[in-house]
Amino acid sequence: MCDIYIGLFGEKYGYEDTAGVSPTEREYDLGTELHKTRLIYIKNVAQRDQKEAALIKKIEKEVVRKLFFDTDELKAAVYASLIRYLEEKEIIRLFPFDATFNRTATLEDIDEKKVKKFVARARIKRNFPFDESADFKTVLTHLDLIVGDRVTNAAILLFGKKPQKFMITSSVKCCQFYGNKQERPIPSYHIYDGDVFELIDQAVSFVMSRIDATVSGRDKSILADVESELPLLAVTEAIVNAVCHRNYTSNASVQVMLYKNRLEIWNPGQLPYGLTIEMLKKKHPSRPTNPLLARPMYLFGSIENVGTGTQMMVEKCLEQGLQEPEFSQDFDFITTFWRKEKQVKKDKESEKKPKSVEKSVEKSVEKSVEKILHLLESNPNITQKKLSQLTGLSRRGIERNIKILKAKGLIERIGPDKGGHWKIVK
Repeated sequence: MCDIYIGLFGEKYGYEDTAGVSPTEREYDLGTELHKTRLIYIKNVAQRDQKEAALIKKIEKEVVRKLFFDTDELKAAVYASLIRYLEEKEIIRLFPFDATFNRTATLEDIDEKKVKKFVARARIKRNFPFDESADFKTVLTHLDLIVGDRVTNAAILLFGKKPQKFMITSSVKCCQFYGNKQERPIPSYHIYDGDVFELIDQAVSFVMSRIDATVSGRDKSILADVESELPLLAVTEAIVNAVCHRNYTSNASVQVMLYKNRLEIWNPGQLPYGLTIEMLKKKHPSRPTNPLLARPMYLFGSIENVGTGTQMMVEKCLEQGLQEPEFSQDFDFITTFWRKEKQVKKDKESEKKPKSVEKSVEKSVEKSVEKILHLLESNPNITQKKLSQLTGLSRRGIERNIKILKAKGLIERIGPDKGGHWKIVK
């Protein structure tokens, strides 16, 4: 069985069977009957056999044919036709994966609410020229994510109802290990699905809720600094890079692996041509693997200044007294953050100091308030349900602490309960 019939026709009609029909004409007729793609090439000659001329005349009524004068011209014509066939069947791509039309997705697979949420955020963050009343097709067309009713892969990754239905490996896998190796038992393992914004939020929350955080200066102000064991901005940037710049044609997923001594973020992709590992530690040109995906992520605020993300990761780690993050590339691109070694010895003097119930309760309340403030700052769109999951507090406890923050003028709600976001008052 074949997918394509290629016919070459010249001067002679050739051998004829008992019915007076040549094998070449039989093959052409069979290809027509089976609805095969037929690529026909006719040599430009001064004179042909009568039957050959009749066959060519029959072919010309059914398919477009190409003339050729010599072998080199024939090879070029066949090559061009095969490339066009492969493009039409989307077997090969001349455009980036994100800009390629998805073969099976339709506009019905786009979540209009997600588009409206994006518009509201992008308008605040980057002065996006549309508001929430804009038709979602107009917004997607403006972002080059659709052409008519055809939907790009980027549109599905950004605003799809179920992106993993079309790109199963676009999920993010998060694991936590007790030691420094991938050994059982595994205390926590999650496979997160959703659009790129949801994947980033879930992966960042997975890491930040499982590493240590310290609060300084509680005796002076409720706005005391919260310092996570690993810098939030650096961790977020690494996860954003992995989700945005990965190779979506790979069968692998982005992996976030938290060990006792380090955090590793695996991106199934390679550095763009011309970029080296050393260049990542200073300002460098931005060459996104998925440019159509990267622009909406910039408008949404997930991506900041181009070409500075990895440099910022290095600076944030050094500011916090950590080792520089490591970047390495083999089959995958890996970012490694090194955690501080935990103190084994405890301060015996502090253990001897008695703690009153009143002070313990006060400390617990302040810690809860600080953690909620920290989560609201890192994700202004976070829901009370998600806050409850990440803090371990009940929904009522979350509501009580939010009232405290509002009363102190530290936060305010922008927009309605559904579709709005939190603003930290500096």
